[in-house]
Order: sequence, then C-alpha cells, then structure tokens
Amino acid sequence: MSALLDELRHITGAAHVFTDGDLSAFTQDWRRRAHGKALAVVRPGSTDEVAAIVKTCARHQAATGVSLVPQGGNTGLAVGSVPDSSGRQVVLSLTRLNAVRAIDADNLTITVEAGCVLQNVQEAAEAAGYLFPLSLAAEGSCTLGGNLGTNAGGTQVVRYGNARELCLGLEVVTAQGEVWHGLSGLRKDNTGYDLRDLFIGSEGTLGIITAATMKLYPLPAAQLTAWAAVASMEAAVALLGLAHHHLGAGLTGFEVMGHFALSLVNKHFPQLSVPLYSQAPPFFVLLEVSDHESEAHARALFEHLLESAMEQALVSDAVVAESLNQARHLWHLRESIPLAQAEEGLNIKHDISIPISRIPAFVEQTDTLLQREIPGVRLVNFGHLGDGNLHYNVQAPEESDARVFLSEQEDRVNTLVFDSVARFGGSISAEHGVGSLKADKLPRYKSAVALDLMGAIKRALDPQNLMNPGRVLRG
Repeated sequence: MSALLDELRHITGAAHVFTDGDLSAFTQDWRRRAHGKALAVVRPGSTDEVAAIVKTCARHQAATGVSLVPQGGNTGLAVGSVPDSSGRQVVLSLTRLNAVRAIDADNLTITVEAGCVLQNVQEAAEAAGYLFPLSLAAEGSCTLGGNLGTNAGGTQVVRYGNARELCLGLEVVTAQGEVWHGLSGLRKDNTGYDLRDLFIGSEGTLGIITAATMKLYPLPAAQLTAWAAVASMEAAVALLGLAHHHLGAGLTGFEVMGHFALSLVNKHFPQLSVPLYSQAPPFFVLLEVSDHESEAHARALFEHLLESAMEQALVSDAVVAESLNQARHLWHLRESIPLAQAEEGLNIKHDISIPISRIPAFVEQTDTLLQREIPGVRLVNFGHLGDGNLHYNVQAPEESDARVFLSEQEDRVNTLVFDSVARFGGSISAEHGVGSLKADKLPRYKSAVALDLMGAIKRALDPQNLMNPGRVLRG
C-alpha cells in the first residue's frame, strides 16, 4: 500500500492526500449512520490528476484490492459516497475542482466543474443575468457532480426537470483513466448511444464526472410563493391539476407537507412561525409561480387560482408571500422538516415516486398498513407532489427508544413501504439514489431483465469493479 500512497502523493502533492487524523468528514455519511474507513482521502486539483489517480489505482488493484469512492459534498442520503469498513478504499474528493469554466450567453449554457457547490452555480448564473433552476435543501454544500451522479431533483422539477434534463454534456474520467471530452452544449446530437445518460444517475459506479455543461434560463420578472391549507391528499392533487390549468409553465414548485411533519418543525424550531398551523389541516401545500411578464401579472394569476380552489373547496385558507423575505421563510419551513426529524430522533427515510394520480390511495392504504402492523408509528409525509416524489418517512412511536426501533423494525418498515410502492407502480428511489442503502433491496423491485442490462453495462465500462463497488449493484 505504501507504494500506492507514494504515487498518489506524487500526483496531487502530499498536502492533498490524507491518511491520518480525523477523516470523519469524508468517511461518515450526512445522517451519521454509516462510518467507513478510508485507505486515503485524495483531493485532485484537475481532471488530469483525476485520470492519473484512476490509472494508478487500477494498476495497483490486483496487488492491493484498492477501489475508488468518488465524493462531492458528502450530503447524500443513500450511503453512496463514503468508504466501507475494509480500509482498502480511496475516497476521491472532487471539491478542489470547483471552477465555473464558461458561460455561453447565446447558447444559454454554463460549464462547471464537478466540485462546484450548487449554490455557487446558481449565483454565477444569476450574476450573468440567468437562472440555473436546480434547487434543493443541501444546495449550500452539495456539489454539481454529486447532483448529476444521483440525478438530483429538488423543488423545481415540476417545471425544469431533474439534473438529467438540465445537462447537455459531460466530461468524464473512465474506469481505465481515460478522459471522455463530452462537454457539448448541443441540444441535438443523434450520433449513437447517449453516453451522457449512462453516467448521470450512476452514482460513480461507471466513471467519474469531472465537469458538465448545463442549461440556463432567463431570469423571471417575478416569483411568488403561496402557502395553502388543504383537507386531504386528494384535494392537494386536485389543486395541482388546477394550478397546471391556471399557471401553465409558470408553475415552478408544488410541495406537500403533512401536519405531523410540520408539527415537528413547530416543536423543535418554535421561533419559526408556521402559517395556518392553528387550523390543523391534514396537509399544507407550498406553491411557487415564476412569471416573465410582471409581479402584478403573477399575483393576478395566483389570486385567481386560489379563488377557484376555495370555490371548489380544495383550499380552506391560503396566504401569499408579500416579500422576498416572506417567501424565503415559507421555503425555510419546508426545508426544516428533515432537521426537525433529526432533532426528534433517528428515523427511517424513504425517497419514493408514485404516479401522481395514485398518490392519495397509496398514502391512505400505506398509512393504514403501517399503523396496523406497528402501533404508534408516526408518519412524516412530505415532498415534491408536483413530480410525484414523496419523502414518506417513519418516526418511532413517541417515548420509545428510536435506536432500538430502527434496529428491530427498519427492515420490516422498508419492506412494507416498498411493497406498497411496487403495488402502485412506483419507484423505491426518486432522487436520492440507491447507494449501498438500497442495493440489497433493488433485486426485489427491479426486473431481472433490467438488472441484467445494468450488470452488463457495469462489466463493460468497469471490468475491474474499481469504481464505487457495492453501490447500486452488488457483486
């Protein structure tokens, strides 16, 4: 191993190869549920250095059993970017590859390195007069490479799509240490297999994304946010349909939050005022409209939508943010739910997608099933209703030991929820990825044909199983 480490130090400089001291920022997942052991943490400063690291590890693999774990901001929720406990994995941290390489105003694209923090991409686009719409709670620390590796979604998928839909080209280091220069800004390129789509969502198991060319959009003239109380999930889905009808492409965000989810925010962050909380509706909805005409036009559309919704008894009450600070407060409430859950104790997280039309029945039946099978269990249901993605989380019964609950019930809860997801034609991973957390579950819910095709792609592109082994696919 010492020869390998010496070569890695030669590639990046000794200051960027960590083997001693506290490496928990790289070896422990964001939820602090997985703790690995790294042979080394290496921080390359260029694509060429990434390629040299991959070639070096590939050459040493037969003798050492070394493998690579690509890592961005380490904010993932599926345990896909931290090493295992073997002590033979090199964490390849991409945070030094953080440059905005170019903005092409005429082509409406931005080319960014993989280690660039998402918020910095947003700010660079805005400074140039454009919108980069990928937005999620971890945007202050997650990186674009990680977003692409997991095909991240976030709060504006309903209008702009997932990371995949925003990406026009990639630069990738292959498992052999070669560089694919695919940073095309082309919207049409029908010259064979779409290699870009192989790497997006592959969680670093096929190659290492080092840069990407992403779409930009004109900045809207106005953005307005509303918060509404709804009587049921059926009403929330009907409100979504009404919003599509009234707002068209202007609807950029549509989030749903169960009352219990926000009760945790109210409990643990009492300084945050939850609008309409005292009315205790079963669900709240957070809507956002972007308008390219004016704020007055956006407000008129919004008010007409809410009036129609109240006439149809879909909404019992609603508030429209009167300022940017009020809008930020409403979004902060939504984004505080996972933090409030953490304060409440360890919990079982789910990132699922269901056809929107079937979500009300899924929620009703799965709620009933879990409460019957595990009395006292508390359901923290919230998420991106606009694109059918729910974070259908499960909290231990009140006053119980959360750690014991997870130890005894997590596998059972996951099976109950995932089986229900399958019955309703959904997916067990919408935007967080498979990682190692769901890799063992995948064969139960993915067809044998799909798994065989995925395995064939993995073996073809990474025959040494060098890249993030044990993630997505086992073996």
